[in-house]
Amino acid sequence: MECRKEQNLKRCNCTYEPCPKKGMCCECLHYHLKMRQLPACCFPPEYEKTYDRSFELFAKLVKQGKI
Repeated sequence: MECRKEQNLKRCNCTYEPCPKKGMCCECLHYHLKMRQLPACCFPPEYEKTYDRSFELFAKLVKQGKI
């Protein structure tokens, strides 16, 4: 499958600037899942910029109705 990096970059909300995986969703997802995290696109902007991408924070936000 061909990566649509340019298209993906248009909707990527990751604020971590030196990230080499921006726009490469498959690599991003693989990287974060092996660390028990979710990628930036799973979080609202105010939580994404904290760089806490943990499953625990995601579950907490779902429970609070913020996601």
